[in-house]
Amino acid sequence: MEEADFLDQLMKFIILGLIQGLTEWLPISSTGHLKIAEKALSLSLPISFDVILHLATLAVVILYFRGDIKHILSALIRLDFKTEHGRLIPLIIVGTAPTALLGLALNTVAEVIFQRVPTIALAFIVCGAVLYPSKVREEGENSIGYFEALAIGVAQGIAIIPGLSRSGLTIATALMLGVRREEAFKFSFLLSIPAVFGALALTLYTEYDKLALLDIGLTGIIAGGVTAFIMGYAALNLLWKAVTHKAFYLFAFYCWFVGCALASASLLGLF
Repeated sequence: MEEADFLDQLMKFIILGLIQGLTEWLPISSTGHLKIAEKALSLSLPISFDVILHLATLAVVILYFRGDIKHILSALIRLDFKTEHGRLIPLIIVGTAPTALLGLALNTVAEVIFQRVPTIALAFIVCGAVLYPSKVREEGENSIGYFEALAIGVAQGIAIIPGLSRSGLTIATALMLGVRREEAFKFSFLLSIPAVFGALALTLYTEYDKLALLDIGLTGIIAGGVTAFIMGYAALNLLWKAVTHKAFYLFAFYCWFVGCALASASLLGLF
């Protein structure tokens, strides 16, 4: 590969890492952004690079919530389900069940129907409509119970559709059910850990023959992964401030803008 082509490819992978890091945890749909970026950059994202990007952003959540994860694992080892962190174990299991079922059910459909630009545009608009009501929702005082965990898990499963944000739908669902903002934020991301691990495991199982890391090379892995990690951590901090300072609804305007822009571009034949 010539140096100019190499630098061009490297820059594209950095851009994809930047997009993944910023959008994976912000309520604006990383999948939707990556699909559009791939089309705009005329780049087919290798399965191996997709795995690396998700591992990088997953590492962000593990680092950010390392204290909570440590206490949850400690409670699990002791089979203690009554303490603050121990009670989260069955709730995470309850929330993960519908996520897995919906994810498996929608996965094939999502690969065929929901990859189209008009559909992604509509999903962005719907996502904005889900986020905006958090503006007028009064401060909740509820803790997450089994019903809330189940509803949040359903929202997470539906978010497999490009244009729908996992963090957006889960946090918005929790807030609509009257869950405290801090708890809604924390549970959303703790629930994401088994979901992302499961999605990666499914990808490794079904796409094993396409996982050659030589598709992108070590430089591409490092560039994309490091960029995704740094931007992902910054995005998670930003979302924490938005949720706790009642600015979560503002992301709805961005989703509406992207949705309308994509719809217009599709009508003009740009995608």
